[in-house]
Amino acid sequence: MVGRRNQRHYSRWPKAFAWLSVLALVAAALLMAGAGPAYRWQWVGLGEAFNLLRNGVYAATAAVALSVLVLLISAFTRRGGTAIVAIGVLMLTAALLYMPWQQWQRAQQAPVIHDITTDTQNPPAFAALREAREAAPNEVDYPGEATAEQQQAAYPNVRPLVVDAPAATVLAAVQAEVEAAGWNIAEITPTGLEATAVTRWFGFEDDVVIRLTEQGNRTRVDMRSASRLGASDVGTNAQRIETFMSALRERLE
Repeated sequence: MVGRRNQRHYSRWPKAFAWLSVLALVAAALLMAGAGPAYRWQWVGLGEAFNLLRNGVYAATAAVALSVLVLLISAFTRRGGTAIVAIGVLMLTAALLYMPWQQWQRAQQAPVIHDITTDTQNPPAFAALREAREAAPNEVDYPGEATAEQQQAAYPNVRPLVVDAPAATVLAAVQAEVEAAGWNIAEITPTGLEATAVTRWFGFEDDVVIRLTEQGNRTRVDMRSASRLGASDVGTNAQRIETFMSALRERLE
């Protein structure tokens, strides 16, 4: 009788740890998924939002540790059911941590800059969005040569686009592409366009200015994308320019 009682007692541990691992995973998912919307809807500040992310990672780490413990105990007590739960938690935790890990990897490789342009010598200037940028932490004017050197080393594919079409045709294509991207257009002039792109998760605002320059029968398209907040954009602005230019080329072709 005593042996059976001890066996039942020990058999409770895998279930308890399995439930704890599931709860830790749920807490991690809620903290990490809610950090962006909480900041975007102005429930918390940016520092608090990053703390939510950090605590989510800690909870995910706890879920992994508990799952490994459940696997060890399950192997010792030969309880396959709890082992399946532990494996499921490990797989879901890996999927949950993949995006933050990918962002962290990008942050390690990206230079600490946030203002990217296809013309570092004569960057397109913000006019309609100048007031909004003056109210934001980051500068309005292009930072200068140091930023240009870092950009050219990290993002050599950020280049102007030259097409065999008049400026009016290119401008119509630019507007269509901006609208397709869902950016908020601030102003359209015969020589360009200004707009604001809002990131999906945190709602960070990045301002975009596109300048058209006629060169005989051709038109040169220059673009600048700059974050309003943050020292590093983790490569977001460069990726935005490359993606936009590629899509614009396809639309014009």
